[in-house]
Amino acid sequence: MLLECWNQLMRKRSVIAALSIVIIFAIIFNIASAMSGRQKEVSARLLKWVDFNVTAAAMKDALAYDIASHGQPCEIHWIDLLACLGARYGGNFSQYKKAHMDGIAGRLAKGESIEDITAGMKYFEYYSVAYESVLGGLVGEFSVQTGTAEGGAPAFEARYGLKGYSPIAQGWSFSHSDDFGASRSFGFRRNHLGHDMFGSVGTPVINVETCVVQVLGWNRYGGWRIGMRSLDGRRYYYYAHLRSGHPYAAGLEEGQIVYAGEVIGYLGMTGYSDSEDYNGMQRPHLHFGIQLIFDESSSSEIWVDPYELVKFLGSHRSAAVSVGGGDFRRETLFYDNME
Repeated sequence: MLLECWNQLMRKRSVIAALSIVIIFAIIFNIASAMSGRQKEVSARLLKWVDFNVTAAAMKDALAYDIASHGQPCEIHWIDLLACLGARYGGNFSQYKKAHMDGIAGRLAKGESIEDITAGMKYFEYYSVAYESVLGGLVGEFSVQTGTAEGGAPAFEARYGLKGYSPIAQGWSFSHSDDFGASRSFGFRRNHLGHDMFGSVGTPVINVETCVVQVLGWNRYGGWRIGMRSLDGRRYYYYAHLRSGHPYAAGLEEGQIVYAGEVIGYLGMTGYSDSEDYNGMQRPHLHFGIQLIFDESSSSEIWVDPYELVKFLGSHRSAAVSVGGGDFRRETLFYDNME
């Protein structure tokens, strides 16, 4: 009975989400149409590659300022803070000091505009576009289930803050290191354009951001994999080496809108084979990758290092509960208030 109610709610959410995506794409189209010629030039001319070296500590500090100032007369946007520091550091956040961010935030809190503060920063616009492209869907308004209302219906509370989740569900352990760019040789010699998160087979894999399922199926390199596209079309999340025999969460289909924090698949060790469903990995792990897409017609691919982002999201993990048959679902209902 409980599972039937859940499925009915999921179907209703799909309808709501489908209507929402139409509205969202219309808004995005209008915004894109209104962009100045110079902004379009920056996106097309400068963003041929993005080295995303923002540290987890810097993201955490910037997010705290964003949340604390939300709804206040002088709102401080976390990506503005990070872009200011990116321009100051030349993108090298090994120089990061919280005092540097505090200084920028203090000026904004006193009423200075971001345009005035960055007037002499040659590359601020570049870093603003770059960091917005990587982080743009992770912070905003959402509603989360807080209990049960009268009559048994879920009770929700509207909130603002971090709405992106770690790729690994809460309660499941994993290990990782910064292996982006490491050498790989299966098929041909190449660089590793992702981040490996080592865990146990069957660990629930979580959707980081509210996305559309773009790709499901077998790949000789990634094994069973999932490709998720952000609603603004800018980010492509790649989850690979999923579990043999049962790689995906029940009901997952291409074209489906999936909220951040939902279970989408299960960690495994498939891949490195032309034979489907073959465990070609030496250790069970999730390959997690993020590709930025600025030009659909371009043959070049822009993959960013997700290591610091995974560290940042490590404190925000979605709890999953078993629904039987080796499947899991998120424990707490969540709505992405994108309308």
